[in-house]
Amino acid sequence: MTMTKKIFSVFLIACIAAMISCGSDDELDCTGVAPKYNSEVNLILSASCGSAGCHDVTTKSAGVDLSSYAASVAATKSDKFLKSIKHESGASKMPQGGDKLPDATIKVIECWIKNGTPQ
Repeated sequence: MTMTKKIFSVFLIACIAAMISCGSDDELDCTGVAPKYNSEVNLILSASCGSAGCHDVTTKSAGVDLSSYAASVAATKSDKFLKSIKHESGASKMPQGGDKLPDATIKVIECWIKNGTPQ
């Protein structure tokens, strides 16, 4: 293999690796962010999502219940859960009729999920 081909091969591999890593969920940096359901996440979900008439145990709007730890963990299994909160395409923007949650608040929820939804 000529030197030119070797350089091209290394360059090509580096480009492919860079493209693959761009779409990775590993971009979320949760360093120093270790939220737990009982101390942080429940407060966010209760105030923003689980209020009466939305995603509470009785109403379960769109079939989503965020009134307990188990129900909230189950809701995170849907690919639409974070899309809704982040106002991304492919899901209804939540909270419905309200402003998007602050990025720092969304990061708490994302890191909670990334860290395995600790209680």
